Amino acid sequence: MNDIHESVQDYYGKELKSSDDLKTNACCTLTAPPTYIMEALNKVHDKVQSTYYGCGLTIPLQVEGLRILDLGSGSGRDCYIASQLVGANGSVVGVDMTDEQLKIANDHKAYHADLFGYDNVEFIKGNIESLDELNFEANSFDLIISNCVLNLVNDKQKVLKDIHNLLKPSGEFYFSDVYSDCRIPVDLQNDKVLWGECLSGALYWNDFLNFAKKSGFTDPRAVENKPITIDNKELEEKVGNISFFSVTYRLFKIAELESDCEDYGQAVVYNGTIQGALSAYDLDDHHHFPKGKMMLVCGNTYRMLNDTRFKDHFTFYGSWDTHYGIFEGCGGAMPFNVNGADTEAASCC
Repeated sequence: MNDIHESVQDYYGKELKSSDDLKTNACCTLTAPPTYIMEALNKVHDKVQSTYYGCGLTIPLQVEGLRILDLGSGSGRDCYIASQLVGANGSVVGVDMTDEQLKIANDHKAYHADLFGYDNVEFIKGNIESLDELNFEANSFDLIISNCVLNLVNDKQKVLKDIHNLLKPSGEFYFSDVYSDCRIPVDLQNDKVLWGECLSGALYWNDFLNFAKKSGFTDPRAVENKPITIDNKELEEKVGNISFFSVTYRLFKIAELESDCEDYGQAVVYNGTIQGALSAYDLDDHHHFPKGKMMLVCGNTYRMLNDTRFKDHFTFYGSWDTHYGIFEGCGGAMPFNVNGADTEAASCC
């Protein structure tokens, strides 16, 4: 495990001088930033931007006043974006283990504090596999973010459990990372370049879902996904037929979430009051809420909106009094034959 940590530190601290040195687009953001991110990004120092190695957009809407933890914060790009979005009443803590990246982040603290008019960012050296050793209080962060870092750690299950422990009830882990369509062979996991390029440590998507659920994140929601291309013939030949994807997930710490999407006859109406999404709000890649339109939702979606920072932006209808079974269209269909066919094969045991 120490070899992995040292390899990652060397790759991001010594071998890579800027994002132009990357050999694949795995550690590159493949989606154009929305306006609210772009406006904040334009105020981030060029040096900080040039040493950014993320793979997605990891700062959701409605974060003003929140306390945010950025895992694997690198040169601080996302921290300085989040700093502007949480405002003077919020705060941002970045954790990274690479000295060279932390130096860039800290060297530009005064620049950003002067530009923003406040200093609400702190950078801490640490390994995200040892979050429990960094003296953070349990249940102390509203939002935890991470940009293409989970794939670089060895014990991903532990990291997810520690994240769950650090989040406040109804808090959220919102992050982008690299996933594969099958488990990565051991020989590829030992390839330092593929590891540094965020490929050999990529989780098989179904393993990730199981890890997340075991950590207490009962209903992981994908926000967006993009295929990753490997524009390097040598690396492309090494990975063979394995396909990789950049995926943004949001995981809510809500104890009452159920393992399946259950139907309680509930509905919500989006009020159109979230800045950056005035005409419609997307909770994830299959829950789109146009302003003013009543939408039927499963119990889990109801809780993700009603039990979190989004509550004041929706009008809620229904209760928990009557259960109607699995919510239609969310999978998990009843495994029984409704028509009573194949009765000849029935058993009386």
